[in-house]
Amino acid sequence: MSSDFYCDEALSGRTPVEVVRETEDVLAFHHTRPFYPVHIVVVPKAHVPSLTDLGGHSPELVYRLLDVVRQVAADVEHDHGACRVVTNLGKYQDSKHLHFHVAHGSPLR
Repeated sequence: MSSDFYCDEALSGRTPVEVVRETEDVLAFHHTRPFYPVHIVVVPKAHVPSLTDLGGHSPELVYRLLDVVRQVAADVEHDHGACRVVTNLGKYQDSKHLHFHVAHGSPLR
């Protein structure tokens, strides 16, 4: 089983993160190893394996997650004129915890 950076590190406090927005169910923070000049990650605080495998959680949690993604994306778009929102599935998903990337700019690497 793949490691879950979000549960094991970011949500546990083991790895400090710079919080952008937080609700009871969702945490948005600056990526700890950004791939873009603006790179924010939005995760549910509960372990949800992926967008296609909610791990028994209600779709309502995904709606609350997407509301935070929408708010963060609106802020980035307002501040920078554009943004991208991405989630990965299957082999593309390094950490098996649902998360969205909200990013702006050209890749740094």
